[in-house]
Amino acid sequence: MNTPQLPKVQLRELTLDDTEDRYQWCLDKEVTKHLNMPERYPPFSREETQAWIEMCISKTNGYEQKAIMTEKGKHIGWVDFKNIDKLNKHAELGIAIGDKSYWRKGYGLSAMNEMLIWGFRQLELNKIWLRVEIDNEKAINSYKKMGYVEEGILRQDRFRNGEFVDRLRMSILKDEFFN
Repeated sequence: MNTPQLPKVQLRELTLDDTEDRYQWCLDKEVTKHLNMPERYPPFSREETQAWIEMCISKTNGYEQKAIMTEKGKHIGWVDFKNIDKLNKHAELGIAIGDKSYWRKGYGLSAMNEMLIWGFRQLELNKIWLRVEIDNEKAINSYKKMGYVEEGILRQDRFRNGEFVDRLRMSILKDEFFN
């Protein structure tokens, strides 16, 4: 992907200082609408949020999660790999820009680009896939801009607000990303 117009971001390891940002973002229903979270409000307590971050830091939950930082050092979200299959060289990507003042400005694309580079080069993945709810058109369009292609519909794949919703599975291959 040609990315000269995208804002610069840095991905860094999570720290316990990220807990309050993450907790505040999980209180915003617009931020969490398309995230896989418990059907309660708030979805997580501060203590649960901190415990999750501690598991990410110690790498005991199967996630490779990074904080997304602006060029000026502001923490605005997270991006991760999960379901990492080292044998078959693929993983699932997840991303969220929690600070809504950075929505629709290219920060998610920039962070995703950095994570894909890291996944393909450092983790030696061949394929990075994701699941996105079919009514999340802005995200789907962003993934297509990045070069993801549709693999198929996962029918009734998520239970959200008392009903099942379909999700689209999309993926990008290493040679597609670098060519």
